[in-house]
Formats: sequence, C-alpha cells, structure tokens
Amino acid sequence: MPTHTSPSAPRLDRAGADEVGARFSAGLRARGIAPGDRVAFCAPNTPELLGAVFGCLLEGYAPVVLSAGLTVHERTSMLDDVDPAIVVDQDGLGSVLAAGAAGPAELGGWFACRPMHFTSGTSGRPKAVWSGWLDEDAANGLRDDEDAVWQFRSSDEHWVCSPLSHSAPLRFALHTLLAGGAVHVPAAFDEHALRTGIEQDLHSVTTTFMAPSQLQRLVALGPPSQHRLRFLAHAGAPCPEPVKRTAIEHFGAEVVVEFYGSTECQFTVCGADTWLQHPGTVGRPRPGRELRVVDGQLWCRPPSFARFTYWGDPEKTAQTWDGDWFTLGDLGRIDDAGLVHLEGRRTDLIISGGVNVYPAEVERILRELGGVADVCVVGLDDDRWGQRVVAVVVGDATTDEIDAFAREHLAPYKRPKEVHHVDAFPLTHSDKTDRRAVRASLESGSPTPT
Repeated sequence: MPTHTSPSAPRLDRAGADEVGARFSAGLRARGIAPGDRVAFCAPNTPELLGAVFGCLLEGYAPVVLSAGLTVHERTSMLDDVDPAIVVDQDGLGSVLAAGAAGPAELGGWFACRPMHFTSGTSGRPKAVWSGWLDEDAANGLRDDEDAVWQFRSSDEHWVCSPLSHSAPLRFALHTLLAGGAVHVPAAFDEHALRTGIEQDLHSVTTTFMAPSQLQRLVALGPPSQHRLRFLAHAGAPCPEPVKRTAIEHFGAEVVVEFYGSTECQFTVCGADTWLQHPGTVGRPRPGRELRVVDGQLWCRPPSFARFTYWGDPEKTAQTWDGDWFTLGDLGRIDDAGLVHLEGRRTDLIISGGVNVYPAEVERILRELGGVADVCVVGLDDDRWGQRVVAVVVGDATTDEIDAFAREHLAPYKRPKEVHHVDAFPLTHSDKTDRRAVRASLESGSPTPT
C-alpha cells in the first residue's frame, strides 16, 4: 500500500475557543454590532471560524454559516434573505478578531440559539432554518438532548470531516467544545490525515462524523493499527452496505452509529448492532421525539427547544407544521419493532404505470453493484408509463451489467428503463446531489445515454 504523510489538522480546545470567541464578540461590539444581530460567515474551515461561531452563540449573536464555495449569485440571494449586520469572509474574520484583541470579554454560559443554516434547496429556493432565541432552560435542554445520544466529554478529540457550513459537522464540533473537549479542524477532508489522527498516541481522535462517501475512502485504507474511537457517526446519504460492514469490522459495532436528520431537526439514531439485525433501518426515534407515518409520510413531534421556522417564509413554515408535529416530505415506514425505514422524499416519488417507485430504494440496490460509485434515480415524463425510471451512474459498471443486476434484484416496474453515465453529479450548496439539476440535464438532452 503506498504511504501518504499528512500534517495533523489544526486543533482548537475549549480554552482556545473561549479566547477566540471572546475576542470576536468584542470585535463585533467595537463595530457597533449588538447581541441579537445576525452575523453571516462565508469562510473556509479554520479553528478561528469555529471559535468565532462558538463565541457568537454564547454572546447572543445569531451566526448564519454559509459555504465558502458559493457563487456570488447564490450568496447574494441567501444574504438578501437574512439581512445580516455583517458578512465575515476569511479576511474579515481576522479583522474582527484584531478589533477585539484589546479587551476580550467573558463569554456567556449557554447557546442563545442554534446556528442558522440554509436547507439544501432540492425542491425550491434554499431557506434559512431558525430556532428562535433560547432561554437558559431551553439551551440546557438542547445541550442535554445532544448529550443523551452522544455523551460529549471533556476528554473528547473530535475530527471535522466536512465544511462547518453544514449543520451536522458544526453541531458535533460545537457540542464537543461546550463539553470542554477539543476539535481538529482540517481545511478539507483527507482520509490519510484522519487515519493518522485515529492512530496517533497524543490527542488521538475519539469521535468523528462523516458522510458515507468519506467513510468509503477511510475504510479503503484498511483497518487501523490502533484506535480510541468511541463513536464514528455517519449520515447525510444512504451508506452502501459493503462500506458499512467494513467500517464495523474495522472499528467495532459499538463505535459505528448512523442517524437520520436534516438541517431542520434530528429524528433517529441507529447503532450498528441494531442495523446488523435489521439492515436498511435508520433506527428508532431519538429521546424526546415521536415519529408517526401519515399517508406514507413521516411526521415528527420534537421537544419545544427543537422547534423551528423558515426565516422570512411563514407560508412554508405553516405548510411544514401541524400543531406540534412537522413533516419535511420524507417517505418511510415504521415497522413492528419501532424501527424507521426511509423510502425517499414525496417530491422525488416516481409514479410509473400507476405504481409508486421510490428512488432511494432503487439507488440503494444499485449501489450494491461493484463499479457503481454513486447513482441518482429520477423520473422522466413518458407517454406510455406516465413516468419512466432513469438511472444516472458514476462509475465504470456498464449499462449491460446494471441492467442484469436490476433484473436480478428489482421488480420490473422499479428497473431503470434508461441508464446514463456521468463523471460526477451537480451538487447543492450543502454538497448533496442536486436531483433537480440531474433531472433538468436529462430533460435538456444531456448527459448522453450509453
């Protein structure tokens, strides 16, 4: 196996986060920006970015965390929506910190809100998710809610794998700091650097969160020589079964944990032992939540501190909530054991020949074929079927191989009637496959069928 050396990622402990957060908050006040204002960040991953967001939450500012990779058009649209008091890029971050260097203040004692993130926008224009301001009791409830699942510790060494503009990576990092732990903040994901961090003796990684595509790159390096991981969480997309089984072999069933959540809320958690007994499930509801299925659609009743609105969009908020319950349009079922199984989103549902086809199911099956690195299944208008199932594939599996695999593993109405190959999928601002863009590309005649 070829060797790969990579320096350790920059590390931020609680004392460092307090210092950066206090200086940043003092710098905001020096510029006349008061608690209660929104502060937009558009900067790459650094310890300074994480510390500044940490300080904002403790000092009563509402951080709006955007991807540094946004186009000017995307960023302008989002900023127009939330109208922040200041927009902080990488240079601006240093400037605000310098302005607060003379007199850092002591930070507050609890998170005054949840960071604002924008939804993926797969079914329309991205909207900012807002939790409202939290009093001390609600903030403690939010902290305890996370601790009930992840049990954050002052001894934790957490490794960030994705941009902090994504809700889950930022949430894990912030709660690690809040518990007194330390966070490693690489500029970008590097499986070799993470592997080094897992195996090293000093400050060895104890917790991490990653997407399945990152997990696949990590397990491809083989089992670690040693590790102190107590949880390796994954979410954000379906995980290919071979990847998950390999991760469990490498790190242990007590370490690998999946969860189902979104920018808006967290729904379930699933340990590897449960998944091994019920492959495909995303687990049971998290503590304090109830889930139900109405007309195939999943609904959730969260704790009061986990309620949310869509900033500046009361109509979308009203469509999402029904009293204390909300739905994001996810389709699924809850089995007799109380385990949740996802089947996709209602907006993605394909009705072919009068029969419902769930893209998530077809994608999960096709990912089991060697040579399929990733796949996106969409429905296109069809004179005969109403909609026809179309698979767009990244990988070197041939169309004939995919057709044969589908015939063996899928009912006729679920099988793709077309297969297209691409080098990569278009992504939303939160780095998820942009299903709408894939469908639009096909409708315009590209990519070319193979």
